[in-house]
Amino acid sequence: MNEIIQLDPTDLGLALGIIGVAIALSRFSNLELEGQFIIAAGRSILQLLVVGYVIAFIFALNNPLAVLGLLGLMMMIASIVARNRIGQKIKGLLPIVGGSLVVSTVLTLGYVLALIIKPDRWYDPQYLIPLTGMILGNAMNSASLAGERLSSVIEQNRSSIETHLCLGATSYQAISSYQKEAIRASLIPTLNQMMVVGLVSLPGMFTGQVLAGGDPLNAASYQILILFMIAFTNLLTAILITEGVYRRFFNANTQLV
Repeated sequence: MNEIIQLDPTDLGLALGIIGVAIALSRFSNLELEGQFIIAAGRSILQLLVVGYVIAFIFALNNPLAVLGLLGLMMMIASIVARNRIGQKIKGLLPIVGGSLVVSTVLTLGYVLALIIKPDRWYDPQYLIPLTGMILGNAMNSASLAGERLSSVIEQNRSSIETHLCLGATSYQAISSYQKEAIRASLIPTLNQMMVVGLVSLPGMFTGQVLAGGDPLNAASYQILILFMIAFTNLLTAILITEGVYRRFFNANTQLV
């Protein structure tokens, strides 16, 4: 297969024309999204170029501490973003979010690297960084959806929950159905993607390997692995997040606060 065609700064400049058309369409349709498009495009360019240089530097170092440092930074940012989306009014939420993301990500990566990919070095940045980025980004979204959904439902159904508590139910029994609802809602995007992958959408891992001239069947195998990793990580993250979030709504006497 042919090697991937390299994009130079001129090509990236032409790519900006696509966003320019989007901005023009927004203005023509009076959507008032022009500013958001400009900010989003600027952040995308800056963030991706910076991360490209950082990852190239880490690849050159090939040092476990440098790899773990980058992954730690990614984890911290993901935890803060997910916490903010769920709600900053819930006390002690950041450690719950961070712990949930760390546990689910480490368990998934440990299984995949030890039993499936088996790289020569466990910290090989070629595998560890992109795999972490893919599953962590999805786990962050799952955490945000599950946590925000559960906290909103609890606030909206306080009287029903208090009635269950008065009738002798435990705090878990009082919110069990809401927790399941929140977990299911957070997994809808993941399951939808798995249902139509290859038929409607071609995900990033598959597309990237094919563009790079890789074997399409090997690319499909890696994409299957990624989808299964994301599904498990998102489910485990949603379970851990909802367990932690609902407990913040009750005191030591099982009273709704």
